[in-house]
Amino acid sequence: MASVGGTPPHSTISVKSPASEYKGSNGSDGVKNHLVVDVMLRVMVFATSLIGVIVMVTSKQTKMIPVAPGMAIPLAANFNQSPAFIYLVIALSVACLYGMISGVLSVLILLKPKGSSSELMIHFLILDAVLLGMMGSATGAGGAVAYIGFKGNIHTRWNEVCNMYDSFCVHIAATVTLSVLPSLALLLLIWLSVLVLSKKINR
Repeated sequence: MASVGGTPPHSTISVKSPASEYKGSNGSDGVKNHLVVDVMLRVMVFATSLIGVIVMVTSKQTKMIPVAPGMAIPLAANFNQSPAFIYLVIALSVACLYGMISGVLSVLILLKPKGSSSELMIHFLILDAVLLGMMGSATGAGGAVAYIGFKGNIHTRWNEVCNMYDSFCVHIAATVTLSVLPSLALLLLIWLSVLVLSKKINR
């Protein structure tokens, strides 16, 4: 039987699926770009956490505090006198170590031709979320104590101490501010991992 319109009877029409087109155009490049950003963010976690630890442990300051007319005694302010500041130093130290180890692993994965696996990304995602929770709680605790040091609390009659220990309080404020940066980096790492994993699932 003759075909209508001159179309061969056994002609086939090839249709390229969007998934295969996406894989061919953005598959390897997308994974490589993700790994580059991943390495940069993990270096940020390591560097900011390390600087925060250094600033906090060097915050000791000794002042002559008057206790009687014509009499003063030396009193030192140090981070290890507050459990909140100790917790913040521990959280920053863990983040520093984790950023270094995970950053090295990300660089090794970046050098591999096949790139990262979904299983490894899920492990990174879980660890990033756990560390983000730890950093968030430590930053909040340290910030609350630092606020009392700067402003005091008239309701509980807690006096401010930063009017005397100015250098110590500057170190504390700098550490609390720096601790926000690894938290933001971890949040971006979680968002990036979820985005890449969702694209892999939809293929």
